[in-house]
Amino acid sequence: MRIRELSVPGAWEFTPRQFGDARGVFYESFKASEFEKAVGRPFDLLQVNISTSAAGVLRGIHYTENPPGQAKYVTCVRGAFLDVVVDLRRDSPTFGKWDAVVIDDVERKAVFLAEGLGHALLSLEDDSTVNYLCSLEYAPEFDRDLDAFDPELGIEWPTVGRNGETLTFIRSDKDAAAPRLADLKLLSRLPGTSAAN
Repeated sequence: MRIRELSVPGAWEFTPRQFGDARGVFYESFKASEFEKAVGRPFDLLQVNISTSAAGVLRGIHYTENPPGQAKYVTCVRGAFLDVVVDLRRDSPTFGKWDAVVIDDVERKAVFLAEGLGHALLSLEDDSTVNYLCSLEYAPEFDRDLDAFDPELGIEWPTVGRNGETLTFIRSDKDAAAPRLADLKLLSRLPGTSAAN
């Protein structure tokens, strides 16, 4: 497995080795020993989520108050997504910085993001399916949202999907009404720890 840290500390990209033959393909999507060696901590799995999205569906930016925080290990099992990680830890030297990885059913990359980081997914084709491992069970009282189109972040969202089609962004009402970073700063609604892991 090839592993690299993203430009946002506490976020990592994992690219598995794939073994194919006439029967199909085998690969290890997650391996605790390699994860711990790279990241320096175990991953405590408490919940697994799966969602399927049409092309253009944009989920996020979502984050969890820290503490308790929620770490995620995200993989695409069908289709393709742009996976975006944003540093929302207010005392972090990379606060407000973002990085992105295309996760798809070809290279089968995974993205890990530590507690205190924001996360968004843009589906790049119809019926794209994502699987994410979570270190915290769903706790709506800790869930927070940030506007994915906040100009202060300047995220470069693609407008063309994997098959060359023009993407029309589709967001939930909750995500469309999410506050901007400046508002969250005023409300003191941002994670406070900059621990990288």
